[in-house]
Amino acid sequence: MTNLKVHGSAPLDLEGGLASLRGDCARMVPHWTAPDRSTPHPVSPSLIHGVTVPPTSARLLDAMSDYGD
Repeated sequence: MTNLKVHGSAPLDLEGGLASLRGDCARMVPHWTAPDRSTPHPVSPSLIHGVTVPPTSARLLDAMSDYGD
């Protein structure tokens, strides 16, 4: 379901082109916030155990020509 409620004085333009889309985005910029950047923490090799694939998934991938033929 599409919510067509408009808050503010901007006209609703459902058939607009790229210029209309860019205008809509420019009006939304003050509402968007970017999260602070975080640096990933190193993971100890003892915590890395590899990947476990269920046998049914392994058979499915083995039967696909893109994955191993």
